[in-house]
Amino acid sequence: MNQSALIRPDWTPATIAMMVLGFVIFWPLGLAMLAYILFGERLKSFKKDANNSVDGFCSSFRRKSQRYGRPSFGTGNVAFDDWRDAELARLDEERRKLDEMREQFDEYARELRRAKDQEDFDRFMRDRNSGGAGSVPGFPAN
Repeated sequence: MNQSALIRPDWTPATIAMMVLGFVIFWPLGLAMLAYILFGERLKSFKKDANNSVDGFCSSFRRKSQRYGRPSFGTGNVAFDDWRDAELARLDEERRKLDEMREQFDEYARELRRAKDQEDFDRFMRDRNSGGAGSVPGFPAN
């Protein structure tokens, strides 16, 4: 999330003030702000999951309508309807490719984070084993 935003799901002076003001004006507003502060980070994944569920549900209707012939919202102009169907199919294919590329990038980013974490851990273990616990900052010597 953008950490420079004034209102973000974190304990900032602005969110605390809005929560207190919400409790003073109408207690459900304060409660809603408190819930946003505590659980706001989960909203992003909730929104993504909800959008994917709705997209999957709606795409099943679209597939069924295309399976049984021309969709019921045709314009009456056969040439235009054919062009629109071809464009929609092309856009669906592009969307599928973009979704695949996004998943590949997410996997790549996860691997980079895992590799960095492994490198940090290996460096910690090397420092710990080579010079004793005293050489690692934050750990007392034995």
